[in-house]
Amino acid sequence: MTYSGSITTPVGVLAVHSDGVAITRVTWPRSASRAPGSPQDAERDPLLAEALAQLGAYFAGERSDFDLPFDLGPQSDVTNAVLHVLYDTVGHGETVTYGELAERSGTAVPARAIGSIMGANPIPIIVPCHRVVASDGLGGYSGGGPGEGLLTKRWLLEHEGALPAALF
Repeated sequence: MTYSGSITTPVGVLAVHSDGVAITRVTWPRSASRAPGSPQDAERDPLLAEALAQLGAYFAGERSDFDLPFDLGPQSDVTNAVLHVLYDTVGHGETVTYGELAERSGTAVPARAIGSIMGANPIPIIVPCHRVVASDGLGGYSGGGPGEGLLTKRWLLEHEGALPAALF
């Protein structure tokens, strides 16, 4: 069974999906009126309720990490490895370049491919792809509302105090 809920944040409405065992997706619905779930889903799935609570605390500045089981779904071994290395090694208030993450992952994937892997991340914010930046700027970001990816990434990095000084 799939459970869905949503939370209004400073970077838009986030939809959170759970299978009752793990968080499976975090998305920005195209419109707030199309945000999935109902209050009953959060009541029926304690994991979904906890994920929404942890996201609320993160955006309120009261939480810097997430303690939630997650499932990246069907991904290549390389994508899975890179996203897990990101989650495990790049903490709140830190950034890593695409090249540094490629090196950390030990997968031999080139730095330019890391951006595509970040775009395949089904659980943004919790698996913090916003913390991956280019060596000469913010890079890209597929999260946020339509056309607001880089604004969303910048807001998240500023919120964490992690916007690299060279990017101010």
